[in-house]
Amino acid sequence: MLRLATVILAFLLGITSQASTKVDVAVLMSDSLTATKRTLHGAQKVIMREHPEATFHSFYVNQSPDKVRCLVDSLESIRPNLLLTIGSSATQFAQDNFTNVPIVFAAVMYPALSGFVQSTTRPGGNITGASIDIPIDVQFRYFKKIVHNLRRIGVLYTGNTASLIPPAAARAKTLGLTLIPIKVSDIKELPRALDSLAVVVDGIWSVADPNLFDPQSTRYILLNTLRKGIPFMGFSRNVVESGALFALDFDYKAVGHQAGGIANRVIDGKNPGEISVTSADVIWFHYNEKTAKHIDVTIPKELVAVAKEVYR
Repeated sequence: MLRLATVILAFLLGITSQASTKVDVAVLMSDSLTATKRTLHGAQKVIMREHPEATFHSFYVNQSPDKVRCLVDSLESIRPNLLLTIGSSATQFAQDNFTNVPIVFAAVMYPALSGFVQSTTRPGGNITGASIDIPIDVQFRYFKKIVHNLRRIGVLYTGNTASLIPPAAARAKTLGLTLIPIKVSDIKELPRALDSLAVVVDGIWSVADPNLFDPQSTRYILLNTLRKGIPFMGFSRNVVESGALFALDFDYKAVGHQAGGIANRVIDGKNPGEISVTSADVIWFHYNEKTAKHIDVTIPKELVAVAKEVYR
C-alpha cells in the first residue's frame, strides 16, 4: 500500500513538474527584414537549448492605432513568461503597454539614451536586453590601428547624442587619445563645425545621430572629409559604402544569441532589471579601398585579411 502511494505521489509530482515547465515567449518585431529574422533565430536557438518546451508567439507591432488594443489583448491572453522584442519600435510598444511582464530586447541601439533602461549596468524596472552598440574602446582601438599617428579624434554631435560624449571622452583618455567634440545645434552650423575640426584633429569618429546624419548632411561630411584628407570612421557599413574610410558592424544572429541567453536567465527567475545590457560581441570590419587610396591611408594587412566587406 505504501509503495502504491509512493508511485501515485511521484506520478502527481511529475505532472506538476511538467506543467510548471511550460514556457510562453511572446515575440514582438518591428519589421520582417532579414536582420530581424536572423536576430530571432539566434535567440530562439539559445532559448530552446535550455527550454525545449518553450512556445513562441510572434507579432508585428506596426499596427494601425485602432488595432493596438487588440494586439495588447492578444498578448495578455497568452500570459507570456516574457516578451522578446526585436527593434526599437517593438521595444517601445512593449514598454508602453506592459509593466508587469519581463521584457528582453534585442537589436536596440543606445538603449539608455532611448530611455528603455536607466543604465546599461543597472537597467531597472522589468527590462533588459542585447544592444547593437559596439564598445567605444573597441572602436577607438581599431581607429588607432588604421591611423598610426592618431592623437586627437573629432566628433560632431547634437543634443540628441550629448550624453554619449563624456563617457567617450573618458574612454579615449585611457587609450592616450583626446576627444574633441563639437555640438551642432542647427544643421546650418555644420560647415563651420567641420572646418573647426579639420584643423585640429587626426581623424573624425561618428555616432549614429539621426538629427545630424540625414542623407544631405552625411553626403556633405563625406565629401569634405575626403577633400581635406581626414580619416572618417562611419557608424555603419552603409556609410562606408558611401565613402567613409571604415566602420565596425555587428552580427544580428550573434545579438540574438545574447538576447536568448538573457531570456533564459529571466525565465529561470532572474529579475531583468538586475541583468546588465550586453553590447555587440561579434564585430565585422568594413572599409572603403577607394577612400583609403585617396587620403593615402594604408589599411593594415591583418584587417584587410578579416574584412567583411571591401568597397571599391
